[in-house]
Amino acid sequence: MSAVLTEIRGHILEVTLARPKANAIDLATSREMGRVFAGFRDNPDLRVAILTAAGEKFFSAGWDLKAAAAGDPVDGDYGVGGFGGLQELRGLNKPVIIAVNGICCGGGLELALSGDIIIAAGHATFALPEIRSGTVADAASIKLPKRIPYHIAMELLLTGRWFDAKEALGWGLINRITRAEDLMAEARRLADELASGPPLVFAAIKEIVREAENMKFQDAMNRITRSQFETVERLYNSEDQFEGARAFVEKRDPVWKGR
Repeated sequence: MSAVLTEIRGHILEVTLARPKANAIDLATSREMGRVFAGFRDNPDLRVAILTAAGEKFFSAGWDLKAAAAGDPVDGDYGVGGFGGLQELRGLNKPVIIAVNGICCGGGLELALSGDIIIAAGHATFALPEIRSGTVADAASIKLPKRIPYHIAMELLLTGRWFDAKEALGWGLINRITRAEDLMAEARRLADELASGPPLVFAAIKEIVREAENMKFQDAMNRITRSQFETVERLYNSEDQFEGARAFVEKRDPVWKGR
């Protein structure tokens, strides 16, 4: 049985990590996830992805330490998208929803941070326990202080303590909490909403946000006005740009074609 299950529902790709007991990720699984998400990125018919995991106890415990003990190198080839297929996947200009169904720790939390919207079941718990095993949560050390208050991020990184979904919501680390039985229904509802939206606009938003993260405001605006964002230029010269204006004037819902 594959460790990475996929299902296409209309314009939506659902990806389920399925490696009992803890949905830990070894090199082979990471590479497969990279292939799946690269395929999602490159398929013009797919507009939104949901990533979740099998079972109710674990979203993902992150790096598979048993595989590492058996010879998987920690600095090995994780695949096209880096660890978990998302962290370093270039040009991913489509929304990714993360549905956290349980324990989300270490590399599992780093994987969740690679999504755009995070929904968690009420029983989900989170931690970055790498400090306790004498290693560093490298991706989280980069991302977390940019997502939540610096001092909270540093506490979580330096202590490895566990925190629950309510605290994660309070710090803005996740978007919302649902009952466990409603998690996928809520993820699919949101995915449906996004899939009906303008894909070229979403692509432009993601590129601007990603590229402008470490830029000064005026520098980023200058790149836009100088036509240096590919997705923005594609949007401004698209059928969808004119369709949006026509639909507004005609007082109807726009029909987005992604071109």
